[in-house]
Amino acid sequence: MSEKNIKITVAYNGKNFNGWQKQKDSLGIQGELEFACKSVFSLKDIEVIGSGRTDAGVHALGQVANFKVDTTIPTEKFPEILNNRLPKDISVLSAEEVAGDFHSRHTAKRKTYRYQIYRSKIRSPFLKDISYQVKYDLDVEKMKREVKFLVGKHDFCGFMSSGSSIKNTVREIFDASVFEQDELLIIEVCGSGFLYNMVRIIAGTMVDIGRGKIDESMKQIIESKDRGRAGHTAPPQGLFLKYVEY
Repeated sequence: MSEKNIKITVAYNGKNFNGWQKQKDSLGIQGELEFACKSVFSLKDIEVIGSGRTDAGVHALGQVANFKVDTTIPTEKFPEILNNRLPKDISVLSAEEVAGDFHSRHTAKRKTYRYQIYRSKIRSPFLKDISYQVKYDLDVEKMKREVKFLVGKHDFCGFMSSGSSIKNTVREIFDASVFEQDELLIIEVCGSGFLYNMVRIIAGTMVDIGRGKIDESMKQIIESKDRGRAGHTAPPQGLFLKYVEY
């Protein structure tokens, strides 16, 4: 047998997980996938590499990961077999064999994140774990205009939480939009990469702009490079990694 490099697309509800990365006291999404792979392929160890880390409580519609394995099991059977060994809030959507040098993190070109806002004074028992409940009136048209200032290459150091060791804070945003979908107000951002808590700070800033708590434009906030002038960090449960492009 020859070693295969397998790319998988994974969806998960992050409510019950301490993020993507496995830790000493938590398997995380990564650890759960590795545990399932070791069981399926009768391995002592395997490394599942994700396209990026999601924090505790954050979800994914299309996280991408890869791992290398020697097996005669047909690749198209991987999702069904792995899902039988995974918790019900993690699902492998697809699997394919890719070139040996494919790396889910290093070769990613674009990532799209989705942030869901539920505008109501009454909480929803169905949406509470997958959206941010905002009780204030929001100027949606203003939010739609302001979000466009994110597009382009900017220094987003004002949209990064403390605790990150990253020195280069310039990122390129290819597209950003605000739109309504049924009961939810959606913010979507597609970029080359994102800083620590960047999308959640963008979402919090958009909410603060929409409710009139922030008078400055998104353009002024970006140019200031000042975390204190951006909005609050929106909670994790509204955030989804939508898809990754290569």
